[in-house]
Amino acid sequence: MIQADKEKYKDILDHSVEYLEQRGFENIKADTEGYERPKSYIKKGSNISITPDIVAIKEGKKHYFDISLKSEKPKLLKSKWLFLNTLTALKSSHFRLITTRGHYKFTAEMLDDINLNNKKLIKI
Repeated sequence: MIQADKEKYKDILDHSVEYLEQRGFENIKADTEGYERPKSYIKKGSNISITPDIVAIKEGKKHYFDISLKSEKPKLLKSKWLFLNTLTALKSSHFRLITTRGHYKFTAEMLDDINLNNKKLIKI
């Protein structure tokens, strides 16, 4: 999710962290209270900062998670997903999207738009 939506969907972010903890993920870093904040990446030449919603480790591999929710700025969300997908490919990590009921169609359409339709969604 983008920074503007963080406060609005704080409960979904917290629920996602709990879900990942139950699935055996460790060393969780999340952009929420009580957790260390994941590393941010700043776009060169501007003040745009990209921070993954959740970063966790499972079985020695790093996983980046972003929460997909309807947004008023889909272009910014698409560029964030493309960046995170490229970053994880370079670092031999995994990138997954977490979504909830009512946001499945929006997420699927966004993934089709940026040709990431091979991504499996985590549906909570």
